Amino acid sequence: MFSELLHFAPIYQTRVWGGRRLAHVLGRALPDDQPYGEAWELVDRQREQSVVAAGPHAGTTLHTLWTHHRIEVFGAAYADVASPRFPLLIKILDCVDDLSIQVHPPASVAPRLGGEPKTEMWYVAHADRGASIYAGLRPGVTRAGFEQSLADGTVAAQVHRVEAHEGDSLFVPSGRLHALGAGLVIYEIQQNSDTTFRVFDWNRLGLDGHPRELHVEASLASIDFSDVEPALSHGRGVLAECPYFRVSRVSTGHQVKAGGFRLIMPITETEWGRERLAPGQLTLCPASAHVPGPVGEWLEIEMGY
Repeated sequence: MFSELLHFAPIYQTRVWGGRRLAHVLGRALPDDQPYGEAWELVDRQREQSVVAAGPHAGTTLHTLWTHHRIEVFGAAYADVASPRFPLLIKILDCVDDLSIQVHPPASVAPRLGGEPKTEMWYVAHADRGASIYAGLRPGVTRAGFEQSLADGTVAAQVHRVEAHEGDSLFVPSGRLHALGAGLVIYEIQQNSDTTFRVFDWNRLGLDGHPRELHVEASLASIDFSDVEPALSHGRGVLAECPYFRVSRVSTGHQVKAGGFRLIMPITETEWGRERLAPGQLTLCPASAHVPGPVGEWLEIEMGY
């Protein structure tokens, strides 16, 4: 019987653009002194697998929950979902430096490019003064002009850039050119995909001392060149909604449809049942559990399909 809240052990990933703010901002105990850019909070992939961190189900993988305890944990509404793996991937990103300018392939081109489509959304949990997000293209940018910018090293000038603040959010559909700027801590909710095509990486070296691989042709085949100056959102209620997920910023008293699981990412310290959750502490309430609603402010993450 799954009667208690479930927490999963984060999977920490070093990145050339990462740092230590997962410890300094969120109070995480990082494995060592390397630059950690990502914490994979919930993932069901062949190489990366979330595991319940504590309690009577400690050591149980997310894949086992999805394949062998789906109705108990996620609810009868998901019993017939065809996906062999849990369809969402949730991360926290610490961007000490700018990420590469990149794109995720739309479903229409992903198979021939050897990748998986990925639509995602970002919530800004922390922003240094002047921190920016790159998203979409500036007015007047054409594919031909963009290709020329690749040759002359002016790619960044073609991308729409907007200052970001704590509480901002952005929906990033497949095909949208994008990059997170330095000085941000981001909660990211996405399709279960790990395909990223880098088109420009600021001419820097990776952690191994060599330039990171670029995927120029695949990027050009994936970029939506009609996507101009998308805006950040700032507010409460539904922040992003698509066939794969819905993410809402809500607080005490928020009601959800009965009979399914609840998945939250706290924005403030949040109480849930007998537990006190820190900001960013992803928590899943199984469909078979009977726990009073949270008290605080959080992202409510609902799965599509």
